[in-house]
Amino acid sequence: MNQEYEHEVAPHSTEDEAEATRRDAGDAESSRASRGWWDRNADEYQNDHGSFLGDDRFVWGPEGLDEAEAGLLGPASSLKGLDVLEIGAGAAQCSRWLAAQGARPVALDLSHRQLQHALRIGGDVPLVEADAGALPFRDGSFDLACSAYGAVPFVADPVRVFREVRRVLRPGGRWVFSVTHPIRWAFPDEPGPEGLSIAASYFDRTPYVEQDEQGRAVYVEHHRTIGDRVRDVVAGGFHLVDLVEPEWPEWNSQEWGGWSPLRGNLIPGTAIFVCERTA
Repeated sequence: MNQEYEHEVAPHSTEDEAEATRRDAGDAESSRASRGWWDRNADEYQNDHGSFLGDDRFVWGPEGLDEAEAGLLGPASSLKGLDVLEIGAGAAQCSRWLAAQGARPVALDLSHRQLQHALRIGGDVPLVEADAGALPFRDGSFDLACSAYGAVPFVADPVRVFREVRRVLRPGGRWVFSVTHPIRWAFPDEPGPEGLSIAASYFDRTPYVEQDEQGRAVYVEHHRTIGDRVRDVVAGGFHLVDLVEPEWPEWNSQEWGGWSPLRGNLIPGTAIFVCERTA
């Protein structure tokens, strides 16, 4: 699960030499930055969050919403025999859960190092290293596609990704993806009370970029409003079936970047878009 939960609009850096800013960043620069960031940070990410994610759980976000309970892809009993593409799979935790339900998942990620962690954990899930904007599969190869914080927040042209997903899905195929809830971009990326005061315009779509001393992006995340996301879904050839905003559960006491019980009980942190391919 290639989830980057720790970046929101408030400038900060995970790279010692990186400078946080807001500026334009196109497809090529965003893709290059994402591949490099995840290759450098995959070890730390899996070490810090692997116990929460598990080796074979399907978790949609920091709130801990589990697909076994949510059934956003359909009842678990209905997944047997289905071909499923996980985009931004990271160490393929979600794909292992799907395989345990009898599905035939394929785990795709941009980062070679993340997929090495998938190999380390093990299992029989096929792994593919590729860009979500150019999926290396034939038309109509899958029944379902899913992504838990993978790819979508980091691409400059999400419609291009959605159209690729539509292309590889069979008619009526479901596409479910989670992202940072867009409202979070108006607030500082802090888990405490300081993260509850608006600090920026929700309507500012300028990407969040961390760049090195030469001005090269080392991390890029793109903001879209809720309305933008809905329009992108439609432009990509899908119907929006549901929009899920998970509430923070009582059992979850963790802080993860800007996600925390304090903030989670007051404002949404994750948005999950449940979509179906148009005819």
